[in-house]
Amino acid sequence: MDGILGVATAAIHNGWCIDMKRLMLASLSLVFLFVACQPSSVGYSAYYPGAGDDWERRAPEQVGMDPAALQEAIEFAIANENPASHDLAITLSQSREPFNELIGPTKVRGGAAGLVLRRGYIVAEWGDIKRVDMTFSVTKSFLSTVTGLAWDRGLIHDLADPVKDYFPSEHFESEHNSEITWGQMLRQTTEWEGTLWGKPDWADRPEGDEPAAWPDRELKNPGERWKYNDVRVNLLALAVLNVWREPLPGVLKAHIMDPIGASNTWRWHGYENSWVTIDGLRMQSVSGGGHWGGGMFINTTDLARFGLLSLRRGNWKGRQLLSEEWIEMATTPTDLNKSYGFMNWFLNTERTLLPSSPENAFFHAGGGDNLVYVSPDHDLVVVVRWLERRGRDEFFRRVLEAVRS
Repeated sequence: MDGILGVATAAIHNGWCIDMKRLMLASLSLVFLFVACQPSSVGYSAYYPGAGDDWERRAPEQVGMDPAALQEAIEFAIANENPASHDLAITLSQSREPFNELIGPTKVRGGAAGLVLRRGYIVAEWGDIKRVDMTFSVTKSFLSTVTGLAWDRGLIHDLADPVKDYFPSEHFESEHNSEITWGQMLRQTTEWEGTLWGKPDWADRPEGDEPAAWPDRELKNPGERWKYNDVRVNLLALAVLNVWREPLPGVLKAHIMDPIGASNTWRWHGYENSWVTIDGLRMQSVSGGGHWGGGMFINTTDLARFGLLSLRRGNWKGRQLLSEEWIEMATTPTDLNKSYGFMNWFLNTERTLLPSSPENAFFHAGGGDNLVYVSPDHDLVVVVRWLERRGRDEFFRRVLEAVRS
């Protein structure tokens, strides 16, 4: 860059007969050439897989990882598989919550599985990585992504706008609910009050020893309390559906999943009673997780592609699928919960969630555990499925210990 500026300065000082407009255009061309020819911040050209099975594999030592240490991490993940029933309908029905009847599809899950990507290459895998399984609240990250696509295209002008201005409905009629903004919905700080698809907001993860007393709780103003709540997440899905005016799975497929080369095996489900009519067309409002069934059913390799897109800050082979500004907002801590960005980007602020990982590491999380972990410092993406939650930090610590250079 200094050389480019030097050329322009010399041109002016030496009285060269150069039209300044042409000089500026030439300089800009040189800047683009300079940037394009630079190695990435980690010292090598970024690799992106092709579609489907066109994904290059590298031995761990080829990408600066210790194969023995990496294998130990994998063995830890397998040994610490979630011991709960593989029949997820049984697992979900054991909730202590009221209104816990299933209204969406479920599936018997597979065993422990995962993928490790270094510099974009597959360096390790275990289990059945092609098996399509429920992924629970990782679905929320796909939901926030289609919200980001709407924001990128100006369908949502400002995240500080009230949702009611875009989606006039009974769900935002009350004085309390009418103040709720898009940003609050993305950060789970709405304090929205109501019932959606037969599920009252208070029935999801009621606090205290008496769930029956939860309907009478004192509500905060929107933006004054963080509360993880799937009813409110599902309301965001309905609101974004009314902004796009077309099914969200199709939006995700066209703008994200097809461009990153994902398979055609994933499915994003709603509920048996979440059908709406928009512009005369009947369509299903999808759920933001698998709390009552539904959500994203997806294989491990497609999750790894989404993780790689997250690592590369929305860019895929030079095409910005999701704006970097959106990624920046998604990874900015929520004031009321510093470990939470946009749903469901979990942040390692002050290394609270994963003490053994860098502070700028983050992950998309879903029950089970289903995790899509990203460490920008290590150019690393790890998908791990059905890991017992208490093993999170230890597993990622072992993976990071395998990184040698």
